[in-house]
Amino acid sequence: HYSGLEEAVYRNIQACKELAQTTRTAYGPNGMNKMVINHLEKLFVTNDAATILRELEVQHPAAKMLVMASHMQEQEVGDGTNFVLVFAGVLLELAEDLLRMGLSVSEASYILVIEGYEKACKKALEILPDLVCCSAKNLRDVEEVASLLYTSVMSKQYGNERFLAKLIAQACVSILPDSGHFNVDNIRVCKIVGAGISASSVLHGMVFKKETEGDVTSVKDAKIAVYSCPFDGMITETKGTVLIKNAEELMNFSKGEENLMDLQVKAIADSGANVVVTGGKVADMALHYANKYNLMLVRLNSKWDLRRLCKTVGATALPRLTPPTLEEMGHCHSVYLSEVGDTQVVVFKHEKEDGAISTILIRGSTDNLMDDIERAVDDGVNTFKVLTRDKRLVPGGGATEIELAKQITSYGETCPGLDQYAIKKFAEAFEAIPRALAENSGVKANEVISKLYAMHQEGKKNVGFDIEAEAAAVKDMLEAGVLDTYLGKFWGIKLATNAAVTVLRVDQIIMAKPAGGPKPPSGKKDWDEDQND
Repeated sequence: HYSGLEEAVYRNIQACKELAQTTRTAYGPNGMNKMVINHLEKLFVTNDAATILRELEVQHPAAKMLVMASHMQEQEVGDGTNFVLVFAGVLLELAEDLLRMGLSVSEASYILVIEGYEKACKKALEILPDLVCCSAKNLRDVEEVASLLYTSVMSKQYGNERFLAKLIAQACVSILPDSGHFNVDNIRVCKIVGAGISASSVLHGMVFKKETEGDVTSVKDAKIAVYSCPFDGMITETKGTVLIKNAEELMNFSKGEENLMDLQVKAIADSGANVVVTGGKVADMALHYANKYNLMLVRLNSKWDLRRLCKTVGATALPRLTPPTLEEMGHCHSVYLSEVGDTQVVVFKHEKEDGAISTILIRGSTDNLMDDIERAVDDGVNTFKVLTRDKRLVPGGGATEIELAKQITSYGETCPGLDQYAIKKFAEAFEAIPRALAENSGVKANEVISKLYAMHQEGKKNVGFDIEAEAAAVKDMLEAGVLDTYLGKFWGIKLATNAAVTVLRVDQIIMAKPAGGPKPPSGKKDWDEDQND
């Protein structure tokens, strides 16, 4: 029989373990995909933990703590969400073992476990800088950047990682400003069904799945006027009544409207603009005059697309149909209508590579496949952003985790108090990462871990699990090019420990819901209406 405190803690741990187990089988390049159907009945097929958690409706408050830690990792680093979940889940599982093993079930024993975990986490973050195996030298070299993004993309798109890493590297390097301040929103993704992944490409500029409105479909040396309003005549704010007495007045009335539209479009053309982008509908009459003055017309319904386009071409969105000044006009090398597969796209292309925005054009056979590739691209782009902040890299494939486990176990043996048990359990928790990689690859996990420990005892810090071998094999991760970002590991360990400790500190869950008890009398309906007997 458990005491009340024990019961509450065990229940919380159980909920977190179940959540961590869900994503654990999706860990690494050989991880299984999950089929998630969200509350809108949209189908997702992915092994990306961030997407799985975003679409799941987690009800248990303790499990929500892990989800929040995972979201924090997504915001801070953009990758490594599954690491946080798996590691936090194992920390809680081992804490349960400690409590079952006979650490006296009282408030004090929970405090001991928590203190031990916090000490071990602090020690792990102190050891981590010593495990750095290399740093990125030149973030403007496409080949080098591609080799650094390789591991991040590999976990989502095993088999296509080299091709996709090269695409992402080209896109990121082309828009990296001199200041080094990289914005992930400047890499856009356009998905078009058809062909295969190998037909994907990078374009410097923007691509929209739209058709042009008028007859002009291609413009070189484009000068672009952007309007956030409809491309139509001005409408008065109040309604007016016009009394027309004869046919001549009727002709003159419509002519006046036509002349006004003609003057407006002519003024835009005379300002030097040859492409007009509008955020609203295009009137037939305005379209006629746009064709007359050889203006290319593109309509974008999304205000976000309009803003991004303004940023790309250096234009200012005008709220009324006034002729743009030179400062308000945008420029790009060419704007043209193209056909990708059977989809019409409008391309705003920069000839120079140092444009403000790059677009990765993804091709694939199904929407689900392209969504998964887009998630791999997002992870790659986020990894590049992390490298612009901190260029340090640590070995992947479980090498960093085993080295941390080895050193923290030694540290635990030097601690005199009871918290040494918690410190050793914290070290043991790191084994979960190479274990998950081995299990998902169909290899005996215990054999892999014993081989890794043997190599690390010899001082080979960079040796990790060889995922491509048939049996339980290990190899040097630095030579294999399997590298993780230092910041990704740093935040992953920190956030997972914080989440686990927070769950262990909880002894009661109090839900703010209406209490039971008698309901107030509802009274008769329609009590204030006259009764007609």
